[in-house]
Amino acid sequence: MRTTLMIPDSLYRDVKLEAVRRNTTVTSLVEQALRDLLSPSEASAPRPFRLEPFQGQGLQAGVDLSDSAALLDLLDQP
Repeated sequence: MRTTLMIPDSLYRDVKLEAVRRNTTVTSLVEQALRDLLSPSEASAPRPFRLEPFQGQGLQAGVDLSDSAALLDLLDQP
């Protein structure tokens, strides 16, 4: 099927360069990108979760861990 896409010139230049780099056509590159975008296996796969190292001051006296509103207030403080 033929269709017309309206994309910015700069984006088309980038796509064309990438197609040359991969030794393929712009059509094939766009087709593969759309297939990847619409692939249910990739789209529904959970992203890995990564914890950042703790940068806080540790335990603080007088903090009630069962009071979520107070905890949120403490987290908002600079």
